[in-house]
Formats: sequence, structure tokens, C-alpha cells
Amino acid sequence: MRSKVSVIGAGNVGATCAQRIVERGYADVVLVDIVEGMPQGKALDMLQAGPVLGYDSRVVGTNSYDDTAGSDIVIITSGVPRKPGMSRDDLLNVNKKIITEVTENVVKRSPRSIIIMVTNPLDAMAQLALKVSGFPRHRVVGMAGVLDTARFRTFLAAELKVSVADVSAHVLGGHGDTMVPLVGSTTVGGVPVSRLMSREKLNRIVQRTRDGGGEIVSLLKTGSAYYAPSAAAVQMAEAILFDRKQILPCAAYLDGEYGIKGLFVGVPVKLGRKGIEKIIKVKLTAAEDAALKKSAAAVKELVDIMGIG
Repeated sequence: MRSKVSVIGAGNVGATCAQRIVERGYADVVLVDIVEGMPQGKALDMLQAGPVLGYDSRVVGTNSYDDTAGSDIVIITSGVPRKPGMSRDDLLNVNKKIITEVTENVVKRSPRSIIIMVTNPLDAMAQLALKVSGFPRHRVVGMAGVLDTARFRTFLAAELKVSVADVSAHVLGGHGDTMVPLVGSTTVGGVPVSRLMSREKLNRIVQRTRDGGGEIVSLLKTGSAYYAPSAAAVQMAEAILFDRKQILPCAAYLDGEYGIKGLFVGVPVKLGRKGIEKIIKVKLTAAEDAALKKSAAAVKELVDIMGIG
């Protein structure tokens, strides 16, 4: 029996998540959106690709949450995307109402599901979903670090002209301007990256990583990134569905780990069938630890504004 994954929001990120999962053939997908006809049309289009690509997974497009009942995983992408000149924080009040309603509907129909939050501002929306759902903290996880780390690895590989597979790195902290690429533990083929390029180049790449989403928004002008965000969310879903116990940087609710309490912050976690099965403690330099605390403080500001701390 195939697993069931519901994707809430049939925009570019949500629809691409659905497409990636369906094409792999290991789960049936329900694609939900409030716009009548849009999720149905996209789902039908994906379904008709099955004979060509050789998959039999079912994909249903709907405007009703009833079709999501009994989901193993719910990926939430609903919300207003960033527009040029708009920060993730600007989205707070707009998306708070949306995510509250979505979470209430999800919990009512899939009380044993695991929620993967994608909507921005990511860390704050994950915290809101945890509060509204009443789920234990291991069943709500935010997609942040996987995407930010992918961007960091991409830029490093391009600069050094090596395969991305040879670049090992982690980006922690909030999903925004205060994210913390762990330069000190980043390696390329096992060699510390600091031996392979100047500090100046590294600093430029770190800043480009922090600006990664904004760079794409400014280029697209009428939308935001969705290929890489959807790939990141699906990697997390796979780790859960297949109980891979995979170590990935994700937004997790910390209860004293890393000296941070009561906030969602990006850290390495072990993802398996139960969701977040363990928060992995890695050694940080004094500068990295300070940057992580600063990033957590930025998340706290948003949480305090929403009154959900």
C-alpha cells in the first residue's frame, strides 16, 4: 500500500512537490488549493504523464480538505509568495491567518500526520503550526536548512569547478538574512574549504547564500523560487516515508538544545518515520554559536509579534 502525502497549496512550489513525489511512484498525492479548478487541472495533467513516465501513483486535485484524510505527511506551501522588495518578515501577518486555517483543517482530518512547513517566514510559520496543531514537537518540521545548504553547496561547487557531491556543508539558523553557514566544518572532497579559496571569496559566497531567495525573486520579478524548495521538501518527505534516519538541516523546535529554548531554529536533525527522531548537536565555533543565537533572536521577534511564544 502506497503512502499518502497531501500538499496544501497548488502554486509553483506545491505543484512541483506533487509532481516530484508522483513521478517517483512511492506515494499517492492529494493537491489542495482554494482556487477552483487549478489543483484539479494540475493533478489531471500529472496523472496523464503516468503512461509516458511509467508511474501508477494516484494524484487528486481538490478544493476540499476532506480528501486529505489519513495523510502520512502534509507539506504546507500555502501562502503569499515574496514579491520584489518584500522580505520574508513582511509576509508574517498575511500568512499567519492562512497557516492557522490550513493547520486546523489538517489536524482535523489527519491527526497522526507529520507536517513539513514550507511557507515563509518559515521558522515563524512552523512555530504557528506547532501551536495550532497541538502536535508533539517531533511531528512539525520546517524546510529551511536543506534548501539553504543546497544553495551554499551549489555556489561553492561552481566557484571551485567540482561536483556538488564532493561539497559537504550545513547551513543552520533561521531561514532568512541571519542564517548561519558553518564555514569552519565545510569540506570539499574532505579538504577544508578554507584551504581552497580566500576568505574574501568565502564571505561573498556566504552572503550570496543568505540572499539566495531574494536573488531569484529579483530575476523572476513575478514569483519566487520553486524548483529547489520543492526538491528540498521532497527529500525531507522521503527521509520520513522510508525511515532513512537521514541527518538533514531542518527547522526544529528547540527546548534547550544549542542553548535555545522555545523556538524553531535550523539545526541538524535525524529524520525518520516518526519525524524528528533526534536533534544532532554539532560543535560550533564561538562566532558560529553567537550567530546562531542572533538568528534565534530574529525568529523570536516574529513569534512575539504573533503572540505564540
